[in-house]
Amino acid sequence: MLEEHAELLHAYARHLGAERGRSAHTSRAYLGDIRHLLAFAAAQGIDTIGDLRIGDLRSWLGAQADAGAARATIARRAASARTFLRWAEHTGRIAADPSLRLVAPKRQAHLPEVLRQGEASQLLDLAATRADDDDPIHVRDRAILELLYASGIRVGELAGLDVDDVDLAQDVVRVLGKGAKERIVPFGAPARRALESWLAVRSRLVRDHSGPALFLGRRGRRVDTRQVRSAVHELLSHLPDAPDLGPHGLRHSAATHLLEGGADLRMVQEILGHASLATTQIYTHVSVDRLRRSYEQAHPRA
Repeated sequence: MLEEHAELLHAYARHLGAERGRSAHTSRAYLGDIRHLLAFAAAQGIDTIGDLRIGDLRSWLGAQADAGAARATIARRAASARTFLRWAEHTGRIAADPSLRLVAPKRQAHLPEVLRQGEASQLLDLAATRADDDDPIHVRDRAILELLYASGIRVGELAGLDVDDVDLAQDVVRVLGKGAKERIVPFGAPARRALESWLAVRSRLVRDHSGPALFLGRRGRRVDTRQVRSAVHELLSHLPDAPDLGPHGLRHSAATHLLEGGADLRMVQEILGHASLATTQIYTHVSVDRLRRSYEQAHPRA
């Protein structure tokens, strides 16, 4: 990589983290997209971002489409390029932003797979039964699944929880979401009971390095997202008719079941921590899709 590009990316990484509060995961994704753009530009003989033109950006996206990149990937990279070049213009690194007229293909809207309410109940019953063996990891996994489904929080938010973030008296959890935004999310009595059981055995996994982490692994370290995904997939594998979902599938399921139960869309938006109501509205499509399938199966004139 050219030294100029390395310094540019370093400055942009600082901007993403310190000024925009982006998570490490989001920053890595943005920087990866910009590295891809700069490598493409260099291959075209463009070594300075000030020489980039709208035609170069369109060629970059076109080359990805020709290579079979997904529409979502192309749309994300176009958005990354616009954000980066806008920052470069605002900081005086380029005279004008060439991405102002850059149009990327719209993402295809995919309805997320979700568990049916009966499948969710079976999954949680299975987790509770397995937790009866008194293995603290199984007790932990039950609490994790109950909390994920009860609250709809993201797997990264769950992994980042500390013991003090959970208020068992009020049945709420304090969550630090995207953009370092804090929100309070309620959960129900089954999740409270599962959390109480976990907190009663958590000390058996605590080590000097455990700190305040709510959920721990066998070695006493804060549980990571990979461990949570593994636990969800493993338990779901025992339900042959259920879709193979990860923790995000439990989030989708929670939102869908809330709406099917009559919850207000804005309340669901607040629980999920969505910045825009438009993001939450996809779950209304899931519910309508299920309604239509039920209608087609049951109505004699469907």
